[in-house]
Amino acid sequence: MDFKGIKTLEESIHKPRVIYVSTYPPRECGIATFTRDLTNALDRFNPLIKSELIAINDNGASYSYGPKVVFQIAQNDKESYAAAADFINKSRSKIVNIQHEFGIFGGEDGEFIIDFLELIKKPVVTTLHTLMPSPTERRRKIITAIAEKGLIVVMTEAAKRILKEVYKVSDNKITIIPHGAPFVHLRPSSSAKSDLGLKGKIVLSTVGLINENKGIEYVLSALPCLIAKYPNLIYCIIGETHPQVRRREGEKYRQFLEGKIRELNLEGYVRFENRYLSLEELLRYLIATDIYLTPYLGEDQIASGTLTYALACGKAIISTPYLYAKEVLSYGERGLLTKFRDPESLAENIESLLDNPRVKKNLEREAYKYGQNLIWPRVAKGYLNLFYHLALEKKKGRQPIFFKKKKPPLKITYLEMLTDNIGVVQHALYSVQNRATGYTLDDNARALIFAARYYSHYHDEKSLRLVNTYLSFLYFSQKANGNFYTLMDHNKNFLESGEVEQDAYGRALWASGITVSSNLHDNLKATAKHIFDNALKNIDTLRFPRARAFAIIGLYYYQKAYPEARGIQEKIEKLADFLVESFYKHSLPSPNSEGRNWKWFEDKITYSNGRLPEALFLAYKITNNKTYLKVAEESLSFLSDLLIMNGQLVLIGNKGWCQKEDYLATGKRPLYDQQPVDADSMVEVYLRAYQITREEDYYKKALLSFSWFLGENTKKEWLYDRITGGCFDGLTEDGLNLNQGAESTIAYLMARLCLESRW
Repeated sequence: MDFKGIKTLEESIHKPRVIYVSTYPPRECGIATFTRDLTNALDRFNPLIKSELIAINDNGASYSYGPKVVFQIAQNDKESYAAAADFINKSRSKIVNIQHEFGIFGGEDGEFIIDFLELIKKPVVTTLHTLMPSPTERRRKIITAIAEKGLIVVMTEAAKRILKEVYKVSDNKITIIPHGAPFVHLRPSSSAKSDLGLKGKIVLSTVGLINENKGIEYVLSALPCLIAKYPNLIYCIIGETHPQVRRREGEKYRQFLEGKIRELNLEGYVRFENRYLSLEELLRYLIATDIYLTPYLGEDQIASGTLTYALACGKAIISTPYLYAKEVLSYGERGLLTKFRDPESLAENIESLLDNPRVKKNLEREAYKYGQNLIWPRVAKGYLNLFYHLALEKKKGRQPIFFKKKKPPLKITYLEMLTDNIGVVQHALYSVQNRATGYTLDDNARALIFAARYYSHYHDEKSLRLVNTYLSFLYFSQKANGNFYTLMDHNKNFLESGEVEQDAYGRALWASGITVSSNLHDNLKATAKHIFDNALKNIDTLRFPRARAFAIIGLYYYQKAYPEARGIQEKIEKLADFLVESFYKHSLPSPNSEGRNWKWFEDKITYSNGRLPEALFLAYKITNNKTYLKVAEESLSFLSDLLIMNGQLVLIGNKGWCQKEDYLATGKRPLYDQQPVDADSMVEVYLRAYQITREEDYYKKALLSFSWFLGENTKKEWLYDRITGGCFDGLTEDGLNLNQGAESTIAYLMARLCLESRW
């Protein structure tokens, strides 16, 4: 089973509870770092249930772990493994994920894992970080025991082939999920060199815990002839000696390297960074690197985290042809392969890149392109889907979803059709773009929010055109004073509407804020920041609740991108305080004589209602002010009671809206026309509430709300058009409004994407 073939399964609320067995920071170990990054990424997908870990401690060491670590194993204590297995069996976990490398488990070659596996009574998925094509009998026995117990994850096709051919593991037990890497913006090495005191240098680097299998001495032997031609060259050896090697041998290998540096007169041309670097520091060195080197000696190495990180940073790479490097570098397509233990081959390859900038640039481009497939959210999704399939296999015949219809695939073809080189056209006649209706700031802001989220989730290059188009519309709509024109006619003339439309202004803040915090390129984010900063000076003019709510959401995302920005939290608090004040001003302290209550921000309930409590949930997340959380939950509870009828979402009709006085007197509220933008706001507020409170019922209600688009509504009509990929404009008393305009289509796409992706 391949990583690429696993389907997304976010429709399930019952994402399985998993307990991980691995080394873990602060223990200094590559697998510990891998497990930390993987579980952090998984937690973003599965906020209801945070990851739990059983940490393996080495040689009686004791570490100060965080709350994720719920049990510890003493590596060389057999009884500790039995106690850990008992803990797992009694825990709420449904699945066990073991990160395996022979050296981190006790016994010879880590053979204690065999008895440990026999004691575990729950499904096991084991990730293999080491796999020998020519194993010893003991290592073969260990891998066989792992395969017999459960499923296996490997990171390359080569590793899968070895498992099948050498260890005779059946194909259906093996899943390929690549090694993960952080998302890094592509930028020139000069941007980081000044910070590291490397300005003007040609930087070669090797990163990782140092041991004699790294082959660093062969790079040192290659340097003299390179320095003669490139006197500004420097080789950075980044990382401390592997703790287990240091415990066993001290600094023998590093001292050997230092002696070789003196022997070859390389002082001043080699820099040691002899410490365990934080992720931020590590990435800074990688960004500063001109050519990344992995001259490793072990031909059978099936994974390398640092090589994966170099790919994600878009580096030109030269490596010896060990198994992992051959596959991910695609035999020279994304990096050059050099001979083992051969300084001359290394020097020739390095010189060939330094002498041919175009070749080097091509390698960097291909490396970065490939590296985007390895970012942690994508890797985490592969694990989550594998865990889900395994959990489902244990519950055959049970349907885990909360709506009856399968979610349609997410496609943006209709949105692309609605979009020309100016922006997204406001309306459509049926499913044909109606340019005569012009372009609105509201719709283009909505479209930008979706496109920025879509790109952040899928990294689909086609969506970049949409992002550019919508961002350009916002930029040219903005006046010098920071406010905006809100309507452009089909002749590209902005129409002056007199008073600023506050909702559109709020959505523009929201759109530029979410763009700034996205994974888009720096130049696009810089444009969004310019729009946001220019608009921000008018934020105190906002008077209406929804405009304030939209602005809070934009401020929240801006704060995520620039936590050091001054005054943002204060603005969030001021706007949130306005909402809280409005809530208590208009709400009833207790039910009326008819037993009806009113817990809302105004004396009527109109459109995009979910955005008001959503804004307060976000304000709470930023400030930890529990008043915001209280009002968010109370208002959402009231809204839920009003909108969920007979197990389906029944939106407030826009013919009269829901007036406080009428509702309290009669309990009635208008049923039609119901709008897709309101259904989207409910999907998103429930997902946000679920994310923040971890209350499972909110996720159920998000799925129920999304089902409105798929026929679970008062007219049993599909609002989503499975032919065009658009969304009908509303649900009327007579059935569907058959036009498919921008607002409705974007509302559906936003709701669909939010069920698919992390926030």
